[in-house]
Amino acid sequence: MPDQLSAVAQAPRAAEPSAAEAAERLALKRRLPTSADLRAAAKKRLPHFAFEYCDGGAGGADIGIARNNAALDAIEMVPRYGKVIAPPPADCTLFGRPYAAPLGVAPIGGPGTVYPGAETYMAMACQAAGVPYVQGLLSGISIEAAAKLAPDVVWLQLYRFPRNDHAIGFDLVKRAEAAGVQALMLTLDTPIRTTRPREVKSGIGTPFRLTARMKLDALSSPHWTRAMIRTGIPRFVNLIPYMEGATDLAAATAFMQREGTGAFTWEEVARYRDRWKRPLLVKGVLHPEDAEKAAALGLDGIVVSNHGGRQIDALPAPIDVLPAIAAAVGGKLTVVYDSGIRSGVDVARALALGADLCLAGKAFLWSLGALGDKGPGHLIRLLVEELRATLGQLGCETVQDLREVALRHPGAYRAEDFTARR
Repeated sequence: MPDQLSAVAQAPRAAEPSAAEAAERLALKRRLPTSADLRAAAKKRLPHFAFEYCDGGAGGADIGIARNNAALDAIEMVPRYGKVIAPPPADCTLFGRPYAAPLGVAPIGGPGTVYPGAETYMAMACQAAGVPYVQGLLSGISIEAAAKLAPDVVWLQLYRFPRNDHAIGFDLVKRAEAAGVQALMLTLDTPIRTTRPREVKSGIGTPFRLTARMKLDALSSPHWTRAMIRTGIPRFVNLIPYMEGATDLAAATAFMQREGTGAFTWEEVARYRDRWKRPLLVKGVLHPEDAEKAAALGLDGIVVSNHGGRQIDALPAPIDVLPAIAAAVGGKLTVVYDSGIRSGVDVARALALGADLCLAGKAFLWSLGALGDKGPGHLIRLLVEELRATLGQLGCETVQDLREVALRHPGAYRAEDFTARR
């Protein structure tokens, strides 16, 4: 929306920390000042299978992840000087609701595998910081629990359950509405689950089972094992009301593989639009014509994403198709960017190219692996601080000013790139 990024005085703000909390935050910042530092710490502290689950992508060489990162890093932004810039605000408005910053947690499937209790800690951190928390359907806490933990900022992601005329999906919509979920996100970019070699090599299979090898692996990580003892083995609790018989993680994974098939068709998206009257988005858009289709169906937003490079290595970096998509539907839809966000500078790059909101996934998992329950809050603070510093360095007084920044984007798709072949 044209005014989606304007600063608003009533946007939620985090409570001022106590002296002890401020000292702890400063110590964390000195020790782990970037998401790269969080990743390195997570690699040391997590069981091997947990790190491989959160860090790996499609294919054997993580080419898609590398492409996402390289495409973001290639974007240069030109500053303007000559005026005094106070630390700029990062507040924004999305779907008529105020948020403290245009960044949040992307939907993540099974984050409890990476760190037990992950969903609770991410939801609480987002509520405290006033930024969106998109709960993945395959979560260790229910929709209702997430809405209680993050009542002002919770969104929900859904997969497709076509059996019995979408009975499961439509019931999930009812539950989300009753719980007070702010926005609903339908996933388009997983029509088929592909192989992720790093997961397979680490022992993770389908259906998921905690093998003897993985249990031995876990013993090498007291940090992770203590969290598992506190919270128990994670389950996909949102699926339990629809399952018969066993409801453990292996049974839930098998249920999901059997029942959650394919990606939503546009006809199905239209049916969800009829049932869900709050903001509705589709995730996984990489072509301007798909964005225009979403607008024609009366959706409120799209998520430009290649699933973080975890589905297929041949997909373009979302940042490279973002300008064309924003040009096609900017002002008609809220444009959300996902895939590869590691810093506030990355957030600024995506916002400058037409996004209204950025979501990070892997970086939040790294934060959990590095710091446990304190990780998500620490990462949000780092991202917001980096974003505000980037705004000030570029000469921007508001987030909206990023749209006026001169930049060079060598990998950007041209209009003919989308029409040359079908």
